[in-house]
Amino acid sequence: MKLATYKDGSRDGQLVVVSRDLSTAHYATGIAHKLQQALDDWNFISPQLHDLYVTLNQGKARHAFVFDPAQCMAPLPRAYQWADGSAYINHVELVRAARSSEVPDTFYTDPLMYQGGSDDFIGPCDDVVALSEDFGIDFEAEIAVVTGDVPMGVTPDQALHGVRLLMLVNDVSLRNLIPAELTKGFGFLQGKPATAFSPVAVTPDELGDAWAGGRVHLTLQSSWNGRKVGMCEAGPEMTFHFGQLIAHLGKTRNVRAGSIVGSGTVSNKGVTGANGKTEWPKGYSCIAEKRAIETILDGKPSTAYMQYGDTIRIEMKGKDGQSVFGAIDQKIAPAAA
Repeated sequence: MKLATYKDGSRDGQLVVVSRDLSTAHYATGIAHKLQQALDDWNFISPQLHDLYVTLNQGKARHAFVFDPAQCMAPLPRAYQWADGSAYINHVELVRAARSSEVPDTFYTDPLMYQGGSDDFIGPCDDVVALSEDFGIDFEAEIAVVTGDVPMGVTPDQALHGVRLLMLVNDVSLRNLIPAELTKGFGFLQGKPATAFSPVAVTPDELGDAWAGGRVHLTLQSSWNGRKVGMCEAGPEMTFHFGQLIAHLGKTRNVRAGSIVGSGTVSNKGVTGANGKTEWPKGYSCIAEKRAIETILDGKPSTAYMQYGDTIRIEMKGKDGQSVFGAIDQKIAPAAA
């Protein structure tokens, strides 16, 4: 099942069911007006949404219309909780190696996670608004899950049963603001502005055998200013699967329906090239990682962060070559005068 939220001038939009091929949609009016409503009563509401989904895919939905990602808010326009992990340790290794810093042993056994702002997400085609280019504007291509109710103390295997939906993420980062924040001893705040999500959220069964072991075994594509810079494999090198991330979040508290848990930047290890040097043929899912690689190889970074007018497109295609979640397709823009 594929679900989206259409803009209607309200904070939470209107829930729509989207066809498998992302060509048509149908309002879920009469079943649930908002996605959070469906998540709160999933066992009762989701079968009704699925029936509409089947009818839509059969071309029999009476009031179907052409699906337009530009009309989408984030699937959950605001959420009770947004917690982003760092499940791809290779990303951490690269960033730390660039500043000659060791990765603590605990990072390999206990997930790294921060609590982000969840009151103001942005849609997949909305501009990323930044007050200054000097903030060091960066994209981060990630995957996220939306949970049902998960009890405190849940095990990783049990936590996987709490996954209701999956989405793609652009976890926008303002890199030049982050160092000063971290030196204070607390986590990110100003360095992590509003996050964007894919046009649709999908149930795990939509991924077929690509959803295995709490990981998505597909390629995450990132295109910056129309140039493909990342073709990163999301499955094999995910150190902590989503069950482990949810269990980490739920170690000391309940995780309630509508919580969003992110994977962190999808990252793949380098390989030894024909010349004996390390290469990164899969590219990168954020500019900070590219700059870390340049520092490791050349002693300093040479790639600048994003500027006003830059674009970023993040997408994941299934084994049939079709877009699974639709694309995050955004432009960097200054704040309105």
